Parts: sequence; structure tokens; C-alpha cells
Amino acid sequence: MGLVNDGRRAVRLAKRVLKGRRAYFELRALLEERGPLPERGYRVGVYFADSDVNIYQMRQWYAPLQELARVHPVLVLARNAAGARQLLTESGLDVVFAPKVTDLEREVTRHPLDVILYVNQNTRNFQMMRYGHRWHVFVNHGESDKMYMTSNQHQAYDYAFVAGDAARERLSRALWNYDVATRTIPIGRPQTDHLDGAPPFAPDGRTVVFYAPTWEGDRPAASYGSVATHGERLVRALLASDRHRVVYRPHPRSGVVDAAFGAANRRIIEAIAEANRRDPSAQHVYDEAPALGWQLSLPDVAICDISAMVYDRLATGKPLMVTRPRSAEAEVDEGGYLSVCEWLDAGETADIVAVLDRVIGDDAARERLGTWSQHYFGDTAPGAPTRRFHAAIETLFARSEEWRARDLADPGAR
Repeated sequence: MGLVNDGRRAVRLAKRVLKGRRAYFELRALLEERGPLPERGYRVGVYFADSDVNIYQMRQWYAPLQELARVHPVLVLARNAAGARQLLTESGLDVVFAPKVTDLEREVTRHPLDVILYVNQNTRNFQMMRYGHRWHVFVNHGESDKMYMTSNQHQAYDYAFVAGDAARERLSRALWNYDVATRTIPIGRPQTDHLDGAPPFAPDGRTVVFYAPTWEGDRPAASYGSVATHGERLVRALLASDRHRVVYRPHPRSGVVDAAFGAANRRIIEAIAEANRRDPSAQHVYDEAPALGWQLSLPDVAICDISAMVYDRLATGKPLMVTRPRSAEAEVDEGGYLSVCEWLDAGETADIVAVLDRVIGDDAARERLGTWSQHYFGDTAPGAPTRRFHAAIETLFARSEEWRARDLADPGAR
């Protein structure tokens, strides 16, 4: 058995090596085709050390960063060939490939890079954070009440751009000696200013249900995914209804840890395809588009697992249900929105049509959504989050200038 496992590991390793080499050569061709970037004196950098498997974390920020780049040029520092290739082809941002520390040194020398933004907690972030005389800012790739949101790794960054009051309260409870008043800057959710795009179907009176489950998680405490416990039954029940249209958007990592979870995901996708073959007018959607826009703002109701998707939908103020994890080991913080949310238990999925009719028609629940949206995101009026994001960047630019002035006035003070 040991030899068999060793052989499987060797095959997986060989596949990873081949994938990496292919990505490297494709990236090199793309860089040659693009040519050198102009000397733009970038003051904002975005650091991304991951491969394309975690590109969804950067996709969250494409539109806000493109908007920011109209005012202040933005440079993405990519460390992995597959990740850099994906960013070059889809982000619309200026990207450099910096696989070695010496490559980072080159970019730090060439550009001011007063502010470096980090969308995740990759351990290689520390290779960039070693550079002083600039602000290192954690922006995360979503807003939620998951345990990830209160990681003590926040302490490593100069600042964190957070969504609002709920995030500050969460960090205050979880971290020792972390001054949220000075080290966090609330910006809301600038992504909500870009919930556009056209759906791949014509609205026709059907109730549109957005089902966006997360992945199975890499440990019992984070086992929030509902695909295997809720997903198949609720999707099949909705596919059997002639009043509903399903928009299914699974997490891109679905099935990477648990093969049964991945199999359930594939069966849902196949069931959607079969329902569309039987009735082309149903226009159910298996959504794997890189951009997330209309999927949050258009549907009549959303069903999400405990994840950032809950809070992205919360910001719209439209009907929402949260799947209750079946695992007793899943850590659920019910002190925030989850204390009043509309829970969906696995046992209710067979009656999902009736459950959704109740939730959509509940005016009191809609009012609660508005109250909690304000608590999590502050002002959600169109354009307000973008203005706060830009103002936060400007604030840090001003602080950079203040520190440089101090250094010039008294070089030996520190």
C-alpha cells in the first residue's frame, strides 16, 4: 500500500511540475507580447504570491483596483507563474512577475510603492513585508464572520482596510493588544459599486435563486460547505419547479479536499444541464464567470454558506438565507448577523420552494437586512464605498509624506 501511495504522490508531483513549466513558458510569451511597463512611478502595489487556484481572491478586487488606477496607477506584484499568467490575461491591471526576492528588490527600487495591499495571508507575504518605509495593508478578499477574519496575523500589517463596525468589534474581541481605532480603516465594500453585467438569460417572471456554496474547508472547524448536505436536494427541488430559475455558483476549490464533495458538485452541474435540455426556456445557470456582479444584485433570493458571499449579498439588502452547517465541529459565530439571519437546515431542503416563498415575502426580515447591512458596511449608497477606499489610500499617502518629512528633518531621530 505504501508503494502505491508513493507512486500516486510522484504522479501528482510530476503533474504539478509540468503545469508549472507550462505556465511559466506561457507567461513569458505573454510578457514578451506586452512589452515593458511604462515608468509610471507606482505608489500602490498589490502583492499576490498564490497560483491560479486562489485567483478568486484577486478577482474580488479587479474592479475596485481598476477604478483606483484611474487616479493612482496600481502595480500587481505576482510571485507564481500560473497566478501571474491569470492576472495578465484577465485583471486589466499592470502586472509584474517577481518570482525571486531579487525581483522584489528591483520593483521596490524602481517605484515608491507607498502602499502595499494584501488580499490573503500567504506565508510568502513576509518576503514583501520586510521592506520598510511603506505601509503594508491587509484588505482581505471578503467580509464574513468566519474564524479567518480574526486571525492574529492582522498584527503583522501596519493597517487593515475593513468593511465597517462589525469587523472592528470582531477584531477587538478576538485579538489582544490590537488597537482597532488606529490600525483599521473602515472602507465599506467597494465591490458593491461594480455589481453590473448582464445575466445569460432573459427575465421572464421566474423567481431567480442564487445558490453560492463555499468549499468543504481544510479542517473541521471550517466545514461550512453545504454542497453535499443541502445542495443536491435543494437544487433538484428547484429544478423541478416551473416557477424558479437556479443560478449555481460553487466555490472554485470545491472538492479539493473531499472527493465526495467534489462528486456532489459535479452531480449538481449535470442536473442543471439536464434540466435545461428538457426545458430550454428554464435557462438555469451554472455560473463560473470570473466577475461577480449581477449574480449578487439581480436574484430574488440568495442561499449562501457561512462565507464572504453572505455579506456581499447582505450589502444589497435583498432576501438571503444561510445554510446551517451540519457538522457540530464547525465554528459558528452567532454574535453578529448570524444571530438573526434566516437559517436553512438540511432537513428543510426538500420543501425549499415553500421556504423561499416565506422568506421572500417577509418584510420584517428585509428590514433587518437593512439594519445589519449598515452595521457591517456603513454607507452603501452608490459610490460611497469607492470614495472611502480612495480616501483611505490618500490618507496613507499623506502619512508617508509626513514620515519622509520627519526623516529629512532629523535623520537620526529613529
